[in-house]
Amino acid sequence: MNLVLVIGFAGLFALTHVANAWLFHSFEISAHVGLVYMPAFLRLFNVLVLGPIKGSLATFLGGVILLLHFNDEPLLGALNIVCSLSGPLLALSFFRSYVQRPVNLGSLRDLVLLTVVSCVFNTLLHHAVWIWIDPAQVETPWQWLWMGLGDFAGCLIGVGLMKWAIDRFGLPHIAG
Repeated sequence: MNLVLVIGFAGLFALTHVANAWLFHSFEISAHVGLVYMPAFLRLFNVLVLGPIKGSLATFLGGVILLLHFNDEPLLGALNIVCSLSGPLLALSFFRSYVQRPVNLGSLRDLVLLTVVSCVFNTLLHHAVWIWIDPAQVETPWQWLWMGLGDFAGCLIGVGLMKWAIDRFGLPHIAG
């Protein structure tokens, strides 16, 4: 059952990335930055629902699917995947050390705080890699801000939907 969830969440991550590019094309700043990026929520959702290891595996596999689909430069693509799965892990670690307890999935305050921290880590990691490996990825000095806002918008929409589902249907019993 867990393997099916990991593969399903990986596919959902890749599919959401492609759908996001299509739905929010008008809000793109560059090929890797948009003002609404729904998969940013799925990176966080994966580790919250499946746990850090299985959730990271789902994001990793989804990233590999995207890497194969878009045929990006392999090193940059691999490092983008590492950034994508590291942001939520760092955010969870920061949250636990700062708040001194695990995330309460029923708490909107916990989810928003975790979202903000995850978006900051994700943006910083991606831009550090891009500046280091392929500076052409950074098209404007303010791109990091737009990416952070796009990740936050996508996460906020996802967190709102998740909170609504939790309130409506209760907490899922599939967490890793």
